Amino acid sequence: MKEQKPTYEELEARLAQAEETLRAIRSGSIDAIVGDQGMLIMRAKAAEDALRETQKTLEAVVETAPILIVMTDSRGRIVLFNRACEELTGYSRQEVLGKTIPELFLSPEWVPIVAERFADPFNPALQELHINPWITKTGEERLIEWRCKALPMPRGTGYFVLGTGLDITERKRAEEEREKLEAQLRQAQKMEAVGRLAGGVAHDFNNMLTTILGYADLALREVSPESPLHDDLLEIVKAAQRSADLTRQLLAFARRQTVNPIVLDLNDAVSGLLKMLRRLIGEDIDLIWMPGHDLWPVKIDPSQVDQLLANLAVNARDAITGVGKITIETHNVVLDEAYCVDHVDFLPGEYVMLAVSDTGVGMSKEVLEHLFEPFFTTKEVGKGTGLGLATVYGIVKQNDGFINVYSEPGQGTTFKIYLPRSEAQSVEIPAEKTAEPLWGGRETVLIVEDEKAILDIGERVLEGLGYTVLVARSPNEAIRLAEEHVGDIHLLITDVVMPEMNGRDLAEQLTSIRPGIKCLYMSGYTANVIAQRGVLNEGVCFIQKPFSAMSLAVKVREALEQAS
Repeated sequence: MKEQKPTYEELEARLAQAEETLRAIRSGSIDAIVGDQGMLIMRAKAAEDALRETQKTLEAVVETAPILIVMTDSRGRIVLFNRACEELTGYSRQEVLGKTIPELFLSPEWVPIVAERFADPFNPALQELHINPWITKTGEERLIEWRCKALPMPRGTGYFVLGTGLDITERKRAEEEREKLEAQLRQAQKMEAVGRLAGGVAHDFNNMLTTILGYADLALREVSPESPLHDDLLEIVKAAQRSADLTRQLLAFARRQTVNPIVLDLNDAVSGLLKMLRRLIGEDIDLIWMPGHDLWPVKIDPSQVDQLLANLAVNARDAITGVGKITIETHNVVLDEAYCVDHVDFLPGEYVMLAVSDTGVGMSKEVLEHLFEPFFTTKEVGKGTGLGLATVYGIVKQNDGFINVYSEPGQGTTFKIYLPRSEAQSVEIPAEKTAEPLWGGRETVLIVEDEKAILDIGERVLEGLGYTVLVARSPNEAIRLAEEHVGDIHLLITDVVMPEMNGRDLAEQLTSIRPGIKCLYMSGYTANVIAQRGVLNEGVCFIQKPFSAMSLAVKVREALEQAS
């Protein structure tokens, strides 16, 4: 059937309807739109409005998001830069739009790394988490954790790369600080464990050395100086004394060294040692002394100051090849909370710092981690025992101080020791007395020692000097002898640590049985029954194992003649 053409009246009506629709569109009057064509136009406009609202919402989300959102085009130019990026970098979006990330935010060493990463923007690996630093407008480096994704443009005209990032700078710093503190804590725990082990070894070793020295001394008294055996025995004595020096260093590290601290001016103590130190380090090395002004007093045994400086000077000397300098300086220092946060063993307060620096070869990080451990040494076999710096560490800790080491390969080393300020006034360091040995006596002495060899040595030495000697292998046996012995007992010589009870408790019990009895303590280390952290109570007589026959003779006379 042939299609009929519309009449003129119908065309006129359609035109009028179209004009009305056009006017409605122009005026925005949706209600004036009718018919199928009007419905289509109305739907298109609604979709356009919805799209516009969605775009506004997305823009608001991007703008207010706490994360970094940045987008670049296929040429690497920035086309989107949200407010979080502005706040982090200090750049406004007007300053960055059209520029590239490398020219604004990357340090030179990171440019090739990032370029390689974005060489293929559609590589799935690009979406994996990666971290790189951004440089802010002020030059600060911030560590950013990124995820990126390539977004193709319609009809293959190019692509965008969208990156979302988190500033993890503070989190990384906190993690590094925690790891640093954990490492320091592990090191402190390790040093404490090694110290306990060293103290135990030294105690047992000193008992054996006491036996060796004692029997060697007794044999020397029986052998003529012209006998070939005489020189052999002297060598045994020398070897035992050198071994005793090693155990004293172990005890210093373990903080069980017997000391007699006084309040002193560290400048005076160091000044008195300079001549000795110059002889120790040799003529090729300059020794520079830089005393601090108005130095606070510290409380320490003067002999420990000698040990500290001698060991540090030897260590510095060995680190210098040929000519060089060693500098000793002192200062008053106040350590605050902020400093102590970074140094796990340190406590805030007022300290006197003693620093020893050298121009030597320096040390690596690996060496520094083991520096204070006993028997650790970088020297050749036979050139060192590895106890010098362990001794320094023990002395510092025994005096409630702290020690820091600064060193890099080729840059020398500085040891800084911090000793607590004493509120008391310093006194002059007493000069050493050279007392003549007082041999022999007629008093009665009770020796209590659970090591039979040491007991036998003490008995033979003192009987040979004219004393009446009673011996006991245990505290209970000593109490029984004190109760049963008919005559006087003038002196108790007792080991500190024994089965059944310690030496001090034994002395207290014997005093109740034998009022007026005097006491001489002996030990391979100083126990807390005699001392608090290795410090002898005033007036206590003590002899450190190992000891020679002459040392025992002198100490016995001192104890017997001490005023009650």
